[in-house]
Amino acid sequence: MADPYLCPNCKTNRSRFNLIEQVVTPVKIDSQSGDIVEQYINNNAGPLHIPYRGPELRVQCATCGLIEEERMFIKRAQQK
Repeated sequence: MADPYLCPNCKTNRSRFNLIEQVVTPVKIDSQSGDIVEQYINNNAGPLHIPYRGPELRVQCATCGLIEEERMFIKRAQQK
């Protein structure tokens, strides 16, 4: 994290945040029971399983609780 943050919601918090690292685990579940049938390793889930393409990091404002992508907090800080 080399960029300053500013919460896009409360517009006052510049220093207190929770960094949320997203860990993706591709799985196949049983449609009836919800039990995990198979857990895929090395993104080898096959042609019918689209890999996760979302952000690896999300940020939560520790003042108002907003959770967004990191870029939203960076962009808001650059506008001020």
